[in-house]
Amino acid sequence: MAKVLMKGNEAIGEAAIRAGCLNYFGYPITPQSEIAEYLSRRMPEVNGMFLQAESEVAASYMIFGASAAGERVFTTSSSPGISLMSEAISYCAAAQCPAVFVNIMRGGPGLGGILPSQGDYFQATKGGGHGDYHLLVMAPNSVQEAVEMVMKAFPLAEKYRNPVIILGDGLIGQMMEPVEFPDHLVSTPSDKSSWATSGMATRKSTQRNLVRSLFLVGNSLEDNNRCLKAKYDQMKKEEIQCADYNIDTDYEALIVSYGTMSRVCRTAIDILKKEGIEVGMIRPQTLFPYPDAIVQKAAWKPSCRVVTSMELSMGQMVEDVERVVQGRRPVTWFGIAGGIVPAPEEIVDEMKRVLHAHQS
Repeated sequence: MAKVLMKGNEAIGEAAIRAGCLNYFGYPITPQSEIAEYLSRRMPEVNGMFLQAESEVAASYMIFGASAAGERVFTTSSSPGISLMSEAISYCAAAQCPAVFVNIMRGGPGLGGILPSQGDYFQATKGGGHGDYHLLVMAPNSVQEAVEMVMKAFPLAEKYRNPVIILGDGLIGQMMEPVEFPDHLVSTPSDKSSWATSGMATRKSTQRNLVRSLFLVGNSLEDNNRCLKAKYDQMKKEEIQCADYNIDTDYEALIVSYGTMSRVCRTAIDILKKEGIEVGMIRPQTLFPYPDAIVQKAAWKPSCRVVTSMELSMGQMVEDVERVVQGRRPVTWFGIAGGIVPAPEEIVDEMKRVLHAHQS
């Protein structure tokens, strides 16, 4: 595999093609519009389907329809666009239709701005749309990791017959980094004949497949929700992914951070280490399911005095950190919103302040 220098957005589009996805429906919105632009050229080259819808709402229901027909399909958007897609995402989850959504987050709330943010954590991990459902949420911190997560997302969506969302930020989409792609497709679409509305010509059954999210008879809605919950529980057992840094030391403080912010934190940890201050970090790569046990174990280490959630938001992931730490350690939050990415020195100053405030 040879490395190639690519912009994050373009690499995401190429990764989807190499994962066997030849269907893209979307609508341009900064800072992810280059994905659609790239695929408008690439999809015809691989006999794929590219269609720019009239809105994010329209694109999301095209996704629902194509998925229900058994096609491997995905779309990309940014924060306000994902909000418009949330109804269809809920429908996909309820009807158990696999699909991949990519959110290159921008600042908010409202129209906000086009610079990087992590303000959509609640939207992605706590549902976003209506009803009891979850997405499998993956959070890259580099262009290479974004490529790898996109390629993993399609088989995971099909494994669970559930939408998967890649939660990046504007910087991931806009930066250029060397990336590697496999020389061949890493996966092929699974057999969907048992559920997809693709007709009965290839099936021996005479019963039509029906994809639906409306359940009006008896306890059928309750049964469907319990079926969905069983899948989410299985995700919690099998799909948790995270990385760590400097946790093999007797660190005094633990940082929990993801995405671009975690890269800044890693540099800050190196600076602190040179000053004789040990700080560890847990970086969730899946935000749902969240790495509860891993964060908890790291936070409860005897040498650790305080845990800090570092985010490009006004405090969202910190609620999950507080939940898993269970009051055994003080939990603090440091965040910057509005598209500003802090310098490592700001993280250094914050950790010194936190450690001073929580001296043993």
